Order: sequence, then structure tokens, then C-alpha cells
Amino acid sequence: MFAVPEDFSAYQKAQFDTFLKFADTASQAAEQWFDLNVKSAKATANEVVKQVRALADARDVQELASLQATFSQANAEKATGYARAAYAWMSETQAELSKLMDSQFADTSKSLAAAIDKAAKSAPSGSEYAFAAVKQAVSSANQAYDAICKASKQVVELTEATVANTTSSIAPATTRKKAA
Repeated sequence: MFAVPEDFSAYQKAQFDTFLKFADTASQAAEQWFDLNVKSAKATANEVVKQVRALADARDVQELASLQATFSQANAEKATGYARAAYAWMSETQAELSKLMDSQFADTSKSLAAAIDKAAKSAPSGSEYAFAAVKQAVSSANQAYDAICKASKQVVELTEATVANTTSSIAPATTRKKAA
């Protein structure tokens, strides 16, 4: 006999728990993003005040030009630092959500396979081919999902490598400008 209310209740509870995990991850990510931006805004405001005071205290045009060059360099480095921090936040959040999605997909696949097997046992004879077709379709969908996940992970790795190469090439360029 089929225990539909108990199975359905367990399914609803599992879905609600998954929703809570996603909500918790999203709220933590939003909190981190807010914290990063508030700290960056505060530091930027303090730095702007210092720079404006220093520019106002400049005694001649040469000192003013020197201060502007120094501040431009420092501001570019700070902007690069912010971009790195934002990218790190984004990568971490994406990894957490991806992990949750993978877990949810695996659980759903297992539940679906168990439900198909349970239904096949109580189905009339002659329906084996229909259940075999359904199992094959589910298997194909799982394989497609795995292929998409592997491809997206490769894209993420390639993007991370590109960002790392770009930022590492920017840092020496800004250092050379300081030396000049």
C-alpha cells in the first residue's frame, strides 16, 4: 500500500529545509556584500578628505601635480583591491549556491528513482517497458545535468584564471608608474 500523506509530508519538509538553506546562504551573502560596501565607502570618504586637505595645502603647482599623481596611483590600487574583494565575494557566494544546488539535485534524483521503483512494483504487468523508458529519460537528464555542471565549472575556472592574470599584470604596471 502507498503511504501518500506521509511521503508527501516528508517531501514538503525536505523542500522547506532546502528553502531555508538557500535563504540563509542568500542572507549571509547579502550581509557580506553590505559589509564590504559600507567599509569601502567609509574608507573612501576618509581618504577623499585626506587627499582634498593635502591638495589644498599644496604650496606650488609642482607639489600639486606630484600629489595628484600619487593620489591617482593610490586610488587605482584601492579600486583594484575593491574589485578583487567583490570578485572573491561573488566567487564564494556562487560556490555555496552551486553546492546547495548540486545537493538538491542529487536528493531529488534519488527521490525520483525511489518513487519510480516503488510505482513499478505496484504497477500492472506489461508496464515494465514504460518504466524502463522513464528510468532512461531520468538517466539521460542526470547525464545532461552533469555535463552542464562540468562545463560551467570549467568556465568559472577559466574566468578565475583570466581575472588572476589580469590583476597580476595590473599590479606590476602600477608599480612601474610609481618608480617612474
